[in-house]
Amino acid sequence: MSAYNGIAASELHNVAWQKSQRSNSRGSCVEMAKLPDGSIAMRNSRFPTGPALVYTQAEIDALILGAKDGDFDNLLS
Repeated sequence: MSAYNGIAASELHNVAWQKSQRSNSRGSCVEMAKLPDGSIAMRNSRFPTGPALVYTQAEIDALILGAKDGDFDNLLS
């Protein structure tokens, strides 16, 4: 099966979802999982069977490195 944007997260079998240690107990979490083809899936932890977005490793690298550089600090409340 090929993963695609919007795939039901419940259709992604044998993946290990993980979330940030900064996630809170009210379910404000984004979870990510590495897929067998090397891409990364992302889902909302409040809807674990809902849709997942699928990104390439290069896209995730750009996001994480940009966050580390402060590129998205203007989005913090």
